[in-house]
Amino acid sequence: MISEQSWEDAELLWDYHQMHHELRPCSVAIGLGSHDLGVADTTVDLYKRGMMPLIVFTGATSPTTRERMPRGEAVHYRERALELGVPSSAVLVEPNARNTGQNISFSKALLEEAGTHVSSVLLVSKPYEERRAYATACKLWPGVQFVSASTPMTFDSYIESIGSTRLVVDMLVGALDRLLIYPNQGFMVRQSVPAPIAEAYGRLCRDGFTSRLVVGQAKP
Repeated sequence: MISEQSWEDAELLWDYHQMHHELRPCSVAIGLGSHDLGVADTTVDLYKRGMMPLIVFTGATSPTTRERMPRGEAVHYRERALELGVPSSAVLVEPNARNTGQNISFSKALLEEAGTHVSSVLLVSKPYEERRAYATACKLWPGVQFVSASTPMTFDSYIESIGSTRLVVDMLVGALDRLLIYPNQGFMVRQSVPAPIAEAYGRLCRDGFTSRLVVGQAKP
């Protein structure tokens, strides 16, 4: 269990991390690899709704996905999409990316190699990674319009799907930590962080939700 204040702070971060973009048709969708097959399911749903003619799934493996997705995150996502009825011709796989920056830059290179003209991209990620993916993509792929998307779900239901409140709150804090630090390192464009969000982040750090902070950075 966590305190009522920590729960309220985590809900603030949960809402902030989502861009709340209005979905619209784009040139392509990029599904960012992770432990969550829901990203693949949501990408397929968007494809079936006519939001894009082509999908790129991107991602290698990580310590959290190596056992669940031994062939690589992007490969497992593609297999899931084909199971759900997406034609193989509509799915490209980028199997090497190991972080969000590589997800974007490697997908960009793959699409250029395929001769695909891209003016807009649907970025499909986990709910709490929307803003990080958006900020990274805007930095690495200027001139393209990005629309963020994720599986529509509440904070409570996401915790239920993961099975650990502490892990989810740690991930929310870690994602915001990167939004604060990475612009200075040239990894993403800067996002406005309203004072209530920064204050909630600070309280959660002081309460020990720090396992996903950037290594070597001072804690608030």
